[in-house]
Amino acid sequence: MDWAEIKSEEELRELLGEVMPRAVTKERAVLHERDREWLANSPFCLIATADASGACDVSPKGDPAGFTHVIDDTTIAIPDRPGNRRADGFHNILQNPYVGLLYLVPGRGETLRINGRARLVKEAPFFDELIVKGNRPKLAIVVEIEQIFFHCAKAFLRSNLWKPETWNPDALPSHAAIVKSVQKTEESLEELERYYGDSYAEKLYKV
Repeated sequence: MDWAEIKSEEELRELLGEVMPRAVTKERAVLHERDREWLANSPFCLIATADASGACDVSPKGDPAGFTHVIDDTTIAIPDRPGNRRADGFHNILQNPYVGLLYLVPGRGETLRINGRARLVKEAPFFDELIVKGNRPKLAIVVEIEQIFFHCAKAFLRSNLWKPETWNPDALPSHAAIVKSVQKTEESLEELERYYGDSYAEKLYKV
């Protein structure tokens, strides 16, 4: 294939040009008041992890806005909730503590990016502050912040992500139909439709 591949940092920099000064100076290592405000209003984040070999995983985390607990100016905690128990990201953290977090606020194009070192904690005094709808998490991801900065809105503007008039969720099959088509399951399509139906939301915080 006639591909022109980039194989060096020098070649990459020559192609992209020099970094904008404001993009260089925006990095911080300590939470600012604006960072705290963003975390208090964010109901959703993506957590990127990698195992010892470098194989990567990205996992979404969501709860009511403010679900990320600020321990101090350089440490935050993200509660875990009931899920499918694969725990891919958790296994990665045990092998390689470095994580990347991306915090979203619905309707805002900017994102808050946090990079640092994580550990898994199964009990701490702040766990009582992480209870949602009676669910006290079994564990939390505690992140020691090494780098934090706000990322601009270009990707959200280009994608029109927050514009409902561009949404077309019915262009794709239901989640149950997708599951049935891409993996072997004992359940029938009808059983999967019931499982992922209206009652699915009622089980979000039940173990």
